[in-house]
Amino acid sequence: MTTSPERRYTDRLEEFSDRRPFLVDLALIAALMGSAALGASLTLPSADPPGDHRSAVLLLGVSCLALFLHRTHPRLTVAVNTVCATAVIAQGYLLTPLLLAPVMASLYWLATRTERETIRLYGFATMAALTVAAAVSDSMDHVSLLLRTIGPFFWLLLPLAAGTMTRLRRACLEATQARAEHAERTREEEARLRVTEERMRIARELHDVVAHHLALANAQAGTAEHLALANPRQTQQILHDLTATTSSALRELKATLGLLRQTDDEGAPLEPAPGLARLPELVSSCASAGITVTVTTEGEPRPLSPGVDLTAFRIVQEALTNVTKHAATQAAHVRFVYDGPRLLITVTDEGPPTAAAPEPVKGFGVMGMRERAHSIGGELRAGPRPEGGFEVSTALPLQPSVSGEETA
Repeated sequence: MTTSPERRYTDRLEEFSDRRPFLVDLALIAALMGSAALGASLTLPSADPPGDHRSAVLLLGVSCLALFLHRTHPRLTVAVNTVCATAVIAQGYLLTPLLLAPVMASLYWLATRTERETIRLYGFATMAALTVAAAVSDSMDHVSLLLRTIGPFFWLLLPLAAGTMTRLRRACLEATQARAEHAERTREEEARLRVTEERMRIARELHDVVAHHLALANAQAGTAEHLALANPRQTQQILHDLTATTSSALRELKATLGLLRQTDDEGAPLEPAPGLARLPELVSSCASAGITVTVTTEGEPRPLSPGVDLTAFRIVQEALTNVTKHAATQAAHVRFVYDGPRLLITVTDEGPPTAAAPEPVKGFGVMGMRERAHSIGGELRAGPRPEGGFEVSTALPLQPSVSGEETA
């Protein structure tokens, strides 16, 4: 981004003015005093100069000294300059922009530092006072009344307009800077939010992978220990399934960690995300842990988006993991219902009545299932059944929104 030389010089002058305000004011006021003194020495060719020159110089000096207060008392500065300029013009001095330089400077600083109502009040009062003084002054008797009054009016209107433009420019720059700072804070907050969401997603994924396979491995190991002497052949099959369970856990854990370590530039192939196509494998692993799972489907199966497919599989996986860990039963039922644009999933077990049933609702498993369902625009309910056992039911959209798909 390039800037013009004038803009660079203006920025440097404003920076120097902020660092050395008194030196800048001293230089400007000295220049204004010189302009006012020069203006007091000017007369029309056919007019005689006023006799008392020292009083005019004194009044102009007072008006210039009052300019030192423009940063803290801009209204007082304008009032003092208006009174001094009116008195000088009433003495018969020729009204010129040089003579009005201190008043014009005070009006400019007033317009840059005060609100609109104050600018109107003091600006029009100053213009009215000096216009009346020019109309009754005898320094321009041979000039028409219109020419004597229209000049001071526009000369004093110029610094008001310039000061207002400067004030608006500063306000615009401040607003732009405030918006930039707000956008920066918003980006930082959004980045922190994304990091938090990513951490939650990773925690859910690791929980589903580790908790499910470890629960199955624990159940399979317990069953094998129980049947080791009574049924060696079945024990051998359970141990074989236990090896497959741990191998599957290691593969999924490796794939998840590999995805976390992968950078954007790496193009290593990743294992596809699991879906309902792996449901038979999940049922088989539960069977080796002593849990018989029956699956029923109602309605015509419809294709699912990758996010919904992964969410549905993880919810069923976590629900069956809870059955393996908590339920005092050896049977579970998974029911899929394709109802219009939604997929309804219900996982139930045939446990003891509600009074004796454990309540794993407060664990991370149910919370993770609920978060997964909400991330794609679905809903989930989990709790004991009145007739006994535990039930997890969820309703998932077949095609979630784009934001929900990305979150999933």
